Amino acid sequence: MSGATYEVLAVRYGTRATTRAQTFFNHHVYREADSPIDLDFYLWVARNDERTVVIDTGYSAATKGHRMARTELTDPLATLAELNARPEASPQVIITHAHYDHMGNLDAYPSSEVVIARAEFDFWTGPYATRPQFACTVEENEIAHLREVREQGRATLVEGVAQVAPGIEAITVGGHTPGQLVVRVATETGHAVLASDAAHFYEEVELDRPFTYLTDLTDTYRAYEQLREMTGEPGEVLVAGHDADVMRRFPAVPGGGGQVVRVG
Repeated sequence: MSGATYEVLAVRYGTRATTRAQTFFNHHVYREADSPIDLDFYLWVARNDERTVVIDTGYSAATKGHRMARTELTDPLATLAELNARPEASPQVIITHAHYDHMGNLDAYPSSEVVIARAEFDFWTGPYATRPQFACTVEENEIAHLREVREQGRATLVEGVAQVAPGIEAITVGGHTPGQLVVRVATETGHAVLASDAAHFYEEVELDRPFTYLTDLTDTYRAYEQLREMTGEPGEVLVAGHDADVMRRFPAVPGGGGQVVRVG
């Protein structure tokens, strides 16, 4: 595998049973009965013979303790170590957005470059981030650590479409959060398009059905349009951010107690 193509893995590290009414924004407007749905928690790894890139770091053990009704399926850091993404190797880390379930273990990578959207960093270190409707989705100590990463000179703040490594693009789409990233990774057969929370579930993209939490509804719809454009050709594979169907659509690989699938 060349230095600009990767094997791409999705690691399901947790799950939560919920309902469709709790999951989709203004679910009542669809005039559909409520029903159960599983919200799974993932992080991703892109790797080849030359480098390993970690895309999000999951929620931390401390956070898990006070965020109830979530079942941990595998330890995020232990599974990352199994996949050759050990902190001592200082892999590049891409944070798709600053919510607690996506950058909770960032402090385990004290010497890594950290890629995050400039709009995301600016928002969560700015004056509106402490408002309750925003603050409930992040951990104060993790935002403080993100500031420290910037002060240490390890943060790469990206805008628009940015090539952050050979064959890897970080694309700022917003919507779910002000600087939500989609990560597009070159594979041997095309690209794996890691939607993260630009599309928690496949049906968000298929039906224009937004997730319950967002910061900009119009940008959310625009992000769905971008994802459809990016994955409209053979070999361009959409990977939703929290959909249990990811584990059924893609083949399993060893590691993480059976919670790892190859998405590219």
